[in-house]
Formats: sequence, C-alpha cells, structure tokens
Amino acid sequence: MREKLSELEKRIGYKFKNISYLQTAVTHSSFANENRCQSYERLEFLGDSVLGFVTAEYLYKNYSELPEGKLTKNRAALVCEKSLCNFSRQIGVGDFMRLSHGEYHTGGTDRPSILADMFESITAAIYIDSGSLEEAAKFILTYIAPAAKTVNTKSFKDYKTMLQEIVQQNPEEQVRYQVVSESGPDHNKHFVVEVLLNSNVIGKGGGRSKKEAEQQAAREALELMGY
Repeated sequence: MREKLSELEKRIGYKFKNISYLQTAVTHSSFANENRCQSYERLEFLGDSVLGFVTAEYLYKNYSELPEGKLTKNRAALVCEKSLCNFSRQIGVGDFMRLSHGEYHTGGTDRPSILADMFESITAAIYIDSGSLEEAAKFILTYIAPAAKTVNTKSFKDYKTMLQEIVQQNPEEQVRYQVVSESGPDHNKHFVVEVLLNSNVIGKGGGRSKKEAEQQAAREALELMGY
C-alpha cells in the first residue's frame, strides 16, 4: 500500500510527512467498516470548507470584474460534484481507493459521489499534514484555476445558492441542512435531507450523495416558496 500511496503523492504533487492522512483520505466507509479503521468522511467534511474558501478567494482576486452573484454561481459550479469528480479522474484517484469487495465490484472506483468526496478528503489531508492553507491551495488551484476559465454556470442549477440568496434578504433568517435518514448498501446509498429555515422544515430531498440530497431539498423549498 505504501508504494501505491507514493505514486498518489507524485500525482497530487505533495509529499506527506504522515502518510496515514493520505491513506485515510482514500478509505471508503465500506472498507473501514470491514477493517475497523477510519474512513475519509471526517476529512471530507473539513476539505469541503477548505475547498470552498480557496475557490472563493481565487475568484475574488482574479475575476474582479464579476459581481457577487456571478462569483457565487461560478464557485458553486467549480466545487459541485461533477467538477470534483472530474478533478479526481484527472488524478486517477480510482486507482488508489480502499473499498470493500462489494463496493469495488459494483463500480465504486468510478462512482461520481465517491470521487468527488475523495477530492475533498485529499484536500483536507494535505491541509492537516502541512499545517498550511497555502499547500492545500496549491493542490486545489492546479484544477480550479484552469476550470475557472471555462466554467459553465448555465448548465448547472445551484438550488442551494439560489435559496441562500433569497433568505439573505432577511439577515435574521438562517438556513441549515440536516440528514434525516441514510439507507441502502454502501454501493447504493440513499440520503434524505431536510432544509430548515431557522427551526422550520421548508423542504426535503433525496439523492445518492448528501450534496445531491441537499440540492433537491433546496429545490423543493424554492418550489414551495413560488420560485
């Protein structure tokens, strides 16, 4: 495994001081459950935030002509599941995933939701290992910077951002998302998410990833609100 991880280090352009961070970043929950080790999910949670910040800062500094609304849409399109999945495919992350036999034989190495999640988990692994946002940004911008030049927001419907923009018109209001159920085997998960305005549920959605379920919940909320 160490030899495979060394190859992954070369592909992502970063040498780890503690290789266990990278190993965890490519460990799916199906493998972790069978082998009693940690999966990438906590790293993915952190990586999502690091990725969002670095992307927002890059767009702010390099696209000064764009208004706030356009910056928001571009950022959302750059960090959506489809984009992150494509970045992971460029690296060849599927070659290094640790999956259960069942997940592997049902196409887990090329599943978009897993590939997208692992781009985020690798981002967090670099951030934690280096203790530096700069190192994480080097990795992120290798992919984000070229993609930003050709990003297409017309084909991407970011319902979460649309909902957030509406809610922000009333500063005292807050939107949050919560997973209310998770079902199915590891290779075919289904998540159900509720979106809440303060403490009131205003929409519910489902999907094969948390991100997809959140988008569908936001979409339902917008429809119920008449948008």
